Amino acid sequence: MDAYLAVVSKREVREYEPRPVPEDILRRILEAARATGSSKNSQPWRFIVLRDPARRRALGAFMRSSHNLDRCTAAIAIVLLNDVQRFDAGRVAQNLMVAAWALGIGSCPNSVHPDHVDEARALLAVPAGASIATVISLGYPARGQPRPRTKADPEKVRKRIDRLPLEQLASDERFSG
Repeated sequence: MDAYLAVVSKREVREYEPRPVPEDILRRILEAARATGSSKNSQPWRFIVLRDPARRRALGAFMRSSHNLDRCTAAIAIVLLNDVQRFDAGRVAQNLMVAAWALGIGSCPNSVHPDHVDEARALLAVPAGASIATVISLGYPARGQPRPRTKADPEKVRKRIDRLPLEQLASDERFSG
């Protein structure tokens, strides 16, 4: 899939088919995440791949919403070693999700509930000083969910998305609200 099409067509997927994500595709998704740039090439992240349904369910109890982790066939927790570099966590998460989409895999970011940060860290053995930036659920989209379309016209896709017009978001040289 063309990179521009992957970016403009990417949608969140919250329901998944029961078939697992093949190991070679999971590895490509992780390689795309690994290749993400970071401040001073610090690479302040680590990835925990969650294949075991029982562990995903247990982690789901500590998330803002457990449904995505209950229904996916794999998930990747992005652990941030340096909480100051949260921007880099967002960069790696987006690269991971766009790469997954380009490979036919749906995804959705999930947040740890603020009241359960310590329990989630303990479950995943995340060391002191590190944090779980997000957990990305992964899987093949179930019927009725958005699906990657490798042959779509990027401009038609871009025009159909429910976003503010570019003229309301971008201005030249000065902020224009």
